[in-house]
Amino acid sequence: METSTVVGLVMGVIAIFVGMVIKGAPLSSLNNPAAFLIIIMGTIACLFTGFPMEHMKKVPKFFGKVINRPKLREPGEVLQQFVELSQIARREGILALESKVQEIEDPFFRAGLGMVIDGMDPEFVSDVLDAELTVMQARHAEARSTFRQAGTYAPTLGVLGAVVGLIAALGNMNDIDALGHAIGAAFIATLLGIYTGYVLWLPFENKLKIFSEMEISQKRMIIEGILSLQAGDSPTAIEAKLMVFIPQSAREGIKTEG
Repeated sequence: METSTVVGLVMGVIAIFVGMVIKGAPLSSLNNPAAFLIIIMGTIACLFTGFPMEHMKKVPKFFGKVINRPKLREPGEVLQQFVELSQIARREGILALESKVQEIEDPFFRAGLGMVIDGMDPEFVSDVLDAELTVMQARHAEARSTFRQAGTYAPTLGVLGAVVGLIAALGNMNDIDALGHAIGAAFIATLLGIYTGYVLWLPFENKLKIFSEMEISQKRMIIEGILSLQAGDSPTAIEAKLMVFIPQSAREGIKTEG
């Protein structure tokens, strides 16, 4: 589980409740079913209108991706594995790596190494792996677009909810108490729209973008390593090529281990 997502959600809720208490706004004012209906159901309605049903069926999985960090290996581990594989290939030949394929858990890594062992053309291997990476990026973009659009719709729906509330308030001009309550309730819809848009949906999109970039970086590292293995590069050359995918601050420890 991605701890920062949970911390952010909890802190976001606390910020609203504590902020309302400090400002003297009654928490009971949040008990506004109409505002929740307009914002939450309205946002969902917009998503259904804007995306095909096949996309909407995947939305529960998208929420799961926000909470669960992708299972990626440390870049240093990937580098060390490629160095070890290159050492075996130089001593015993590329076919000697066949016994190592099943030990690799990453399907992307396993498929690429399998093509190399099968003697496929380097250009073909590169094209296949690049195509798979492109398809993965498209899937990630699809997930992010859901939250980006929700973050766009929700604040605007908050304005709509406020307008609806003010219309109701104008119908109670003779009752000052009812008028004040109606105006307060109208702005609850705006609060919910801004809160869900800027504290939930858009941050969710950003978290998925970061996760995607992490996974893409590791996939590119794997592609570079596989093509270097196929080219017969030395362990030292492979280490130098893959080191660029590792932050500068983490390189010294990896060099020491090597």
